[in-house]
Amino acid sequence: MERLIMLLIPAIHQTLYMVSLSTLFAVLVGTPLGILLVVTRRGHIMENIGIHQVLSYIVNMGRSFPYIILMIALIPFTRLLIGTSIGTTATVVPLTIATIPFFSRVIENALLEVDKGVIEASQAMGASTFQIIYKVLIPESMPSIVLGITITIVNVIGYSAMAGAVGGGGLGDLAIRYGFHRYNKEVMIWTVVLLILLVQIVQITGNYYSKNLSRR
Repeated sequence: MERLIMLLIPAIHQTLYMVSLSTLFAVLVGTPLGILLVVTRRGHIMENIGIHQVLSYIVNMGRSFPYIILMIALIPFTRLLIGTSIGTTATVVPLTIATIPFFSRVIENALLEVDKGVIEASQAMGASTFQIIYKVLIPESMPSIVLGITITIVNVIGYSAMAGAVGGGGLGDLAIRYGFHRYNKEVMIWTVVLLILLVQIVQITGNYYSKNLSRR
């Protein structure tokens, strides 16, 4: 049991490291991208059909790649950026790139739930585009954004487990190397249990904060 714990602790740490960094970068890049997808739509505050269609095409193209294929395709880029394509830090690169288009759609859907009447009222009061985005759109859609971040984290946890197939580290790597290749059922069971617990904790936390924001 002691040996199992010594294997699980660093694997959990690696998974949390990959998931937290990838989600952070995806939120930082995906949020403005999602905002642009909304405000450049037909009839919105910064209508620009050309920009909207180009961004939408890029996002759709990014989401069309299965993660395992994208991860392999990005090996040269990851090696150029990080210096290696193997390991936990290297895995953050494809994880982030795979998550950005997903999260931008999450932001887009959340912002589209905002009542157009609220936006029109803000425009009538003379609010600038920047003020409408950061004082109306984002605050009004915050409960949905929190749920979207929760879904994104769960999605990244699944991606991080797949990263173990190419030596990315984490619980997925542990399950493949020790659980599958060495036929260690105990390791396999514990990695699955820990991944389920991790997802449940994230989902419960996200639901809690989303409900609190909705009440406010």
